[in-house]
Order: sequence, then structure tokens, then C-alpha cells
Amino acid sequence: ILSCSKATCMSSVMNFGTAAVEARKTEVVLEHAKDFLDQYFTSIKRLSCAAHESRWKQVRQSIESTGHYQLTETELIYGAKLAWRNSSRCIGRIQWSKLQVFDCRYVTTTSGMFEAICNHIKYATNKGNLRSAITIFPQRTDGRHDYRIWNAQLISYAGYKQADGKIIGDPMNVEFTEVCMKLGWKGKGTEWDILPLVVSANGHDPDYFDYPPELILEVPLSHPKYEWFGEMNLRWYALPAVSSMLFDVGGIQFTATTFSGWYMSTEIGCRNLCDTNRRNILETVALKMNLDTRTPTSLWKDKAVVEVNIAVLHSYQSRNVTIVDHHTASESFMKHFENESKLRNGCPADWIWIVPPLSGSITPVFHQEMALYYLKPSFEYQDPAWRTHIWKKGRGDGKSKKPRRKFNFKQIARAVKFTSKLFGRALSKRIKATVLYATETGKSEQYAKQLCELLGHAFNAQIYCMSDYDISSIEHEALLIVVASTFGNGDPPENGEVSR
Repeated sequence: ILSCSKATCMSSVMNFGTAAVEARKTEVVLEHAKDFLDQYFTSIKRLSCAAHESRWKQVRQSIESTGHYQLTETELIYGAKLAWRNSSRCIGRIQWSKLQVFDCRYVTTTSGMFEAICNHIKYATNKGNLRSAITIFPQRTDGRHDYRIWNAQLISYAGYKQADGKIIGDPMNVEFTEVCMKLGWKGKGTEWDILPLVVSANGHDPDYFDYPPELILEVPLSHPKYEWFGEMNLRWYALPAVSSMLFDVGGIQFTATTFSGWYMSTEIGCRNLCDTNRRNILETVALKMNLDTRTPTSLWKDKAVVEVNIAVLHSYQSRNVTIVDHHTASESFMKHFENESKLRNGCPADWIWIVPPLSGSITPVFHQEMALYYLKPSFEYQDPAWRTHIWKKGRGDGKSKKPRRKFNFKQIARAVKFTSKLFGRALSKRIKATVLYATETGKSEQYAKQLCELLGHAFNAQIYCMSDYDISSIEHEALLIVVASTFGNGDPPENGEVSR
């Protein structure tokens, strides 16, 4: 929440406050849980029904006895989607209902986290046809056994600070690169080294893992007009996956989550490549374009940044990698803003973040008045894990706080090779296929069981008689197949009639 006062506005601050690192008090969890359950049961049109009252009683008893409770899978899915919907800084929220949720609350080890994250990257990348997804690891309990992903993004480039102050790679990641090196990781020292995944489980010290090279999709950058642009050997990765934020839902805090969508072109073309504290290529590009960089009145910066953005769009689109330009994104947000104003009487939006860094006033969002307020569920900023982690006894006494490395590449190479063959199967366990049947003679049930068995080779297939199926779950289904037939004079099976 912003720490604004009557005289001071803090809305342009990058990280305007971080989540607390201790567990919440019981009364706070109760308040948040009740509010969330009211939202959830309202969304499925069951507010104040027997199921709602029963669930609230169950949750209240759990909180009063243990201080926390477990969300059901459907509650978790609903909460994750709603948190994206409530994210005031995101311009792409029109896609909020299409989020794929990977429930990994069962994972208890760093190697399990690594496998789940590899599955996330493979699913979300989808050979360039990107899909929005979130992976959620176990929740906070007492604040001393947190799960954390130490990377700000799952995929990012290392930054190596030289003795003369020069930086090779991405300046934004210099501090985290040093953390990785203290853990025992050794990069190649190039401009484009992919940083390892660093994760910690259940409050223990972290482990790092190198990604299999074939898992990471990168896009070499070229320009449709300037051949020299390709000779600059620039590139960027396809999948933007934020991995350092806290997912706050129903009073429960998930400290290790990763959310991914796809890039808006200006994020790469303006910020990552042209910011002076990032790759800072603007003047180099301008000189290659023979622009006059001696005076700002030549608008050389404006001309150069447009060409960089053209190159980014051209490169991603020519390789069939999902990306959206800032004009299309702005128009889609305006549609989302209109929809939300009708459905929820408003849309929380941070104007400073919504307006793209290029073409400001010629995008419709520039002229839209927006109200900035905060709703739960939400995604919250956290302090970097390496600044808050309490090292185990004997592990952090030295100045470098260098922990023992548990895993090296040779030790996990065989496991990674084996895991890569199982990516499809491991992924399928995360995607449900539900088969419903309705029958009088038993024939449809027989066919449904055969179909379920067949689907079980590729999906997490489950089968239900329609009369036993909770119809409110239908909106959360990834794949739903109904097997039914009429009987007699075309009458429907009795167990296939659904009332609401």
C-alpha cells in the first residue's frame, strides 16, 4: 500500500512497500478469509447458501486452532485469476480469466520446485505461442519456513561488474549475479548468460539449478530495414515470468509464486534495451542511423527508440513468438476498463504504469482518468530473498555468507535428461480432463470409462456421473467431455438432468 500523505504522493515509486515477513495475526486472517469466501461464493452464485456457511465454519475453526487454513483447488484458481484482475499496474488484464494455474502446494524440496518451474516454462513458452500461467508453491505458516524464488524473473541475463566499473551483461542483475556466484555458480562472463534458478524450500538455505539450454527460447533481434542491426548481436528471451512477488489471497500468503504472460514490445524496445541503467543502446543505434546526436532538437533519441521497437516487433513476429505492441495493448486495456466499470463499478489502475513508455499521448490510456486503489486477492512486492533470508547456523558466519552447494550440473544432468523426457507427462498431471456421463442402460458409462482410460495417458483424467458433479466447478475446467445418450423416445437419462 502506498505510504502517501496529504502533502506527498508516492505513486511513482517503483516498489511502494513490501509485504511483512512474519505470519499474520489470527484476527487478520479471519477477516481476509471471510471477505474472500464471500467473493468466491458470490462468483458462483451461492452466497449464504449451506455450502458457503459450512465452508466458512470449517475455515474459521482451522484458523482459530492453527492460525491458517488450506484453500481448495477451485478457491486457489479463482483467487489467482482475481489477483491478476486486481493488479493495478498491469495493462494486459483483459486476459485475466484465461490464466492457467499450476497448484504445486505439494512440493517440499528445491529439486521439486525446479522441476515444477521447468514445467511452467515449457507450458508457458509453448514453442513461441505463449500462454499465461502461474505456479504456486506452499503457503507461509509461521514466517520461518517460507518457500522463495530468489530470481526477480525466472529468466534473466547475468550482469558482471568489472574492476574498472564497467558492466558486462544486464546492469539490473549485478547484485543477484553476485549472489549466484557466492552460491558456487560460474557464468561464462558473456553479455547474454542466462542466470540459474535459485530457490529455497521450507526456510532452508537455497540451492541453484542451471536450466537445460533447450528450455529457454531466445529471440535474436534484427531490423526489417537496417542490416547492421542484426550485426549488433542483440537478443532477448521470449517469456517474461515475474517470480519474486507474494500472492495474497484469503488471508493466506504464498511467498513463492511465478506468473508469466507475454511481452509488450516497449518493455524490451524502450526499457530493457534503451534505459541508461540497462543495456543503453540508444546512442549506438542513433550513430549507426547517422543521426545528429549533438543536439536534442534533432530528436535523435525519439527516432532511434522507434527503430529499436520496430526491430523487436519484427524479430518476435517473424519467429512466431507472441508479443503485443503498445497501441494494441492500450486499446485492449480501454476495453477491459470499460468492462470492469460495468461489472464492478470501477477498475483499479495506476496511470503512471499503464501508460506505455513510448507514444504516450497518442495512446487512448493517456487521456483516461484512473483511480488507484487496492483490492484483495493481490500480488505484493517482497524484499529480495537474499536480503531477508536467515542463514542456518555455520552457513552465514563469513563475510560472503557462502553456503554449501548441494547440487552441481553433473549431479543433476542425468535427472534433467530424464526429466526432459517426462516434461509432457509431468505437465499433463497439472492439466485436468474431466469426463462426465449420463446413462440409463450403462452404455454411456462404459464408453466414458474407456475414454477416461485413454485420456489418462496424456491428462489427469477424472470421471463423474453428471448427478454427482458440482456444476459450479465447470468454469475452472480446462477440458470437459460429456458422454450421454437418449433412451426410449428420446428422453434424457435421469442422472443427466442438472438443476441450478
